[in-house]
Amino acid sequence: MTTQARRPDRVGEAIREEVATFLAEHVKDPRVRGLVTVTGAEVTRDLRHAKVFVTVMGSEADQAATFEGLASVAHHLRTRIGRALRLRIAPEIEFKQDRSVAYAARIETLLDQIRQDEPGA
Repeated sequence: MTTQARRPDRVGEAIREEVATFLAEHVKDPRVRGLVTVTGAEVTRDLRHAKVFVTVMGSEADQAATFEGLASVAHHLRTRIGRALRLRIAPEIEFKQDRSVAYAARIETLLDQIRQDEPGA
């Protein structure tokens, strides 16, 4: 794998860290509430588009409001990321819901139920 092929991965990781820091310390949009965790980022090879995966804990209404808030801060984040990472063209940021944490919690709950239902348990 060449250095050029790994660059989107390195930029994606740097974007994940920058977005996580911004959400933890600087976000002012009241719609972004609850526990928001940045789980990953994928960047296209040309570095023009980034999908940032987040997990949002809370009710469906809280999650919907949080994603609206995230969409509204995406442009500001794009500018911030471009400066922080010294990119000639900052990627467009798109937030996607990462359901893997909720999925894993559901599986754990089902496994616990199975363990409790076993005879001799």
